[in-house]
Amino acid sequence: MIILGPNRYGKAETRVVRVTRHGDAHSIKDLNVSTALSGDMSAVHLSGDNSAVLTTDAQKNTVYAFAGKHGIGAIEDFALLLARHFVDSQPTIHHARVAVEEYAWERNAASGHSFVRSGRETRTCVAHYDGSRAWVVSGLADLVLLNTTNSEFWGYIKDEYTTLPETRDRILATAVNASWRHAEPDERDWDKSYDRARQAMLAAFADTYSLSLQQTLYAMGARVLAGCPEICEARLSLPNRHHLLVDLSPFGLGNENEVFFAADRPYGLIEGAVLRDDAPAAGPAWE
Repeated sequence: MIILGPNRYGKAETRVVRVTRHGDAHSIKDLNVSTALSGDMSAVHLSGDNSAVLTTDAQKNTVYAFAGKHGIGAIEDFALLLARHFVDSQPTIHHARVAVEEYAWERNAASGHSFVRSGRETRTCVAHYDGSRAWVVSGLADLVLLNTTNSEFWGYIKDEYTTLPETRDRILATAVNASWRHAEPDERDWDKSYDRARQAMLAAFADTYSLSLQQTLYAMGARVLAGCPEICEARLSLPNRHHLLVDLSPFGLGNENEVFFAADRPYGLIEGAVLRDDAPAAGPAWE
């Protein structure tokens, strides 16, 4: 017997830029919004009956209309607003997933209406709503960090294929991709929560004497939970951006941990979750 399994559909990567004008001082929100809906969709898959389908074009238009009608504050609020609208307004839609990426701009000091694209990480969120309950995961992508010392790596398994030398002093570099789940979906000060979580990760990376990137990952996740009571689980993905000591001996030079080659691939990838032992069930939050 063949049956239809879980499914969803939506409009991916709707780019929307919202300018808010306060006299001569403007502000800007630059988002990439992806929506995905699920519900009574058997007929469209099995017979091509589209009567239950809210078009992906309508989903795109809703993003633009809500940006105009409601403005854009914290991306979590905007994602929840969209998710609740899709489910509450359409009887055939039972679940909405809205994912948002935010690209940061900084105001050019020379003018209230001139901006410079920020080199900071990308802020992210995913909001789910099923008609009665919401789940929110906030996060960031490509937060590039580097420590020039206070990192070692030794004592690992050595088999016939191991060539990596042990080190008691190395560069530790990564590009953090992190997400964190809120215990309560109606947390309102999303910006403050984001800043606290980000700062916790920065502090843990800087002041943890690292014997492995795994140890650093746990320290960063634990620091987020310790400093942010509204967060019940943090997940991190840390690529190890290897910095390899260059052999300068052919040139008659020594190299006391000063000159490195930054290798982009292959790279180690360390991933893990840190959570409270009483964390509420995640529901579909991570999907």
